Amino acid sequence: MKVRVVTFPGSNCDKDVGSVLQDSFQADVQYTWYKESFDDIPDLVVLPGGFSFGDYLRCGAMAKFSPSMESVVKYANKGGKVLGVCNGFQILTESGLLPGALLHNRTLKYICKDVDLVPVKENAFANHFSGKLSIPIAHGEGAYFADESTLERLEKNGQIVFRYEENPNGSLHDIAGICNEKGNVLGMMPHPERAMNPYTGKMDGKQILEALLKN
Repeated sequence: MKVRVVTFPGSNCDKDVGSVLQDSFQADVQYTWYKESFDDIPDLVVLPGGFSFGDYLRCGAMAKFSPSMESVVKYANKGGKVLGVCNGFQILTESGLLPGALLHNRTLKYICKDVDLVPVKENAFANHFSGKLSIPIAHGEGAYFADESTLERLEKNGQIVFRYEENPNGSLHDIAGICNEKGNVLGMMPHPERAMNPYTGKMDGKQILEALLKN
């Protein structure tokens, strides 16, 4: 299994997600610097959390112009699987691979805590889970926003993957994660790679990565 993890200036979760993919799934993980392009077809591409380019302008607004993102867009358009976590989700919306935007938390405060995610049964990927999942969040700009027509389309098409059981940041429709219409691009604010350590008692993140790799 081959995975590419794209690293931008300011990424700080690239090695976290890469390590759990190597250790728990024996994946062949390659780290791709933002200036690098690729034309191979890995099993998964991950855009990790962090603060790409210092979150200047808007979160993910500068990262979308990276040569690596040109490759990611081409890969996704061919049906390749892409996971964007936190800042990676922000980059996916900025690059147009997912609709909407991530705005400042309504409290205007950075939030770091465990939250309960409710898989949305209308979404095919979410059907891999039998109940809610406890996953950490860590963000200052995680409130999902889209216009009403986009929200209606997401609901109608079953593109909402996860909702917050208790909304921590003001996301419209309690959205914690969405996918594109084809279902091969997933963006989520919570960090599944941080819920994969038996010493903390948090293992629900493994279910998400396992379902993504096997789907």
